[in-house]
Amino acid sequence: MNRAPVRKENMSVPHRFLAGGALAAAALLAAGCASEADPGSSADAAESPSTTAEAPATTDIEPGSRIAVSLEGEVGVLDAATLEIVGTFPTEDFTRVNPVGDGRHILVTTSEGFQVLDTAQPALTDTVFPADAAGHVVRHDGRTVLFSDGWGETTIFDTNALVDGGGAMPEVRQYESAAPHHGVSIVLSDGTLVTSVGTADSRSGAVALEPHDDHYHELTRSDQCPEIHGEGTAAGEVAIFGCENGALLYKGGEFIKLDAPDEFGRMGNAYVSEESPVAIGDYKNDPDYEGYLLNNIAVIDTEAETYEVANLGDVEFTWRGAGRGPGGMFYMLSTDGAIHEFDPATAEFTGDVFPVVAPWEGPADWQTPHPGMITAGDIAYVVDVDNERLVSVDLTTGEILAEGETLPSFPNEIAVNL
Repeated sequence: MNRAPVRKENMSVPHRFLAGGALAAAALLAAGCASEADPGSSADAAESPSTTAEAPATTDIEPGSRIAVSLEGEVGVLDAATLEIVGTFPTEDFTRVNPVGDGRHILVTTSEGFQVLDTAQPALTDTVFPADAAGHVVRHDGRTVLFSDGWGETTIFDTNALVDGGGAMPEVRQYESAAPHHGVSIVLSDGTLVTSVGTADSRSGAVALEPHDDHYHELTRSDQCPEIHGEGTAAGEVAIFGCENGALLYKGGEFIKLDAPDEFGRMGNAYVSEESPVAIGDYKNDPDYEGYLLNNIAVIDTEAETYEVANLGDVEFTWRGAGRGPGGMFYMLSTDGAIHEFDPATAEFTGDVFPVVAPWEGPADWQTPHPGMITAGDIAYVVDVDNERLVSVDLTTGEILAEGETLPSFPNEIAVNL
C-alpha cells in the first residue's frame, strides 16, 4: 500500500484531503481475510477503543435497527429487537467493532484498517479506511474520527457521509502525529482537533490544533498526562482523557489536569453523557495488578474540576461491562451476573440491581470472551457467554426484553446501531 511520508507536528502542520475514489482504490479488501488483526501490543489494548455519549433515552427500537457482534473468525449482524441472526460474514480471527454513528454502518477492525459493515443490507463491504493497527473510533458532533496506532494518523469524515454517498469512500481529512503511538483524537464543534501526543514507547499528553485550509495551527498543548488513553465528552463539550495519574480536561480552550488521589491512579476509559458534567472513569491504583476486574471508579466533575475515587465494595466489572443510561446513570455488569445502577451526581449506588446472567469470573486474558454490556438509551445489551447469545434489558425497569438465539460461537464485542 502506498503511503505518504509522515509529517512532523509543529506550529503549522499540513493535512490532506483525499477524495473517495483515491482512498477507495487503496482500500479494497476481500471480505474473507485470514490473518489476525493486531489490537495493540500493550495493556492499553485491553480497553475500549472508543467512548460514546449517552444515546437518546428510548426503549422503542426502530424497525430495521441492527447490532453487530464479533465472533470467532466472523462478524454477525442481529436484529436489535429480537436479537435473531440476520447474517454472518467471515473475517479475521479476532476483530473489534465500532458504530460509525450513522445508524447503519459498523467499522470492523482488521489488519488492513477499518472495514465497513453495512448492517442494512447486510454486507461486509470492500470499503476500508486504511490503517496500521487500527485503534480508537470517536463520534462527536457529526464527525467520526479514526486513529491508526501504527501510523499515528487521524482520519476524519462526516458521520453521515457513508449513508449520503451510498457506501462509497467519503472525502476525509487527515493529520499525522510526530510519531506513531497508541492514540486517540476528537474534533470539537468549532473544528478544533484535540489529539494525543506520544511515541511507540510512551505517551505524554495532548495537543489542540486549529484547522486552516491546508494545515493545522497549534493552539496549546499539555505534557501532564502520562500514558494518555481514551476519550469522552461531557456537558459543555468538555473533552476528557485518562492518564496514569489522573485525568486531562480540554475545557474553554485550555488543558486542565486533575490529579488522582493516589501516586499511581490510572484511568483508561471515560464513560460520559453529553447531558451531564460528571464523567466516570475506570480506576486502577495498583501498578502490579494483572487482572481485568475493577471495583474502583473515578468520579470527575468537569464543572467543579474535581476528581474523586469511589470504591464499589463487592461489585466488580470489566471495561466491557459498563455504560451510561437513562438520566445519565452509570451501569455496571458485575461478576454476580447483575446490572448495578450508580448515580454519578451522588457518587452512590441507587439500589437498583437487575439480574441478567449467571455469576462469572474475571477473564485470564482481555481477548477471552466474557460477559460484557453496551448501553443504548434505556436499553442494555448483555453478552451472555455461557449461553452464547445476547440479552437485552430495559434499564428503567430491569425487564428482560429479549433473549437472543444461540450464536455460531462465543460473542465477544458488540456495537449497536439504533
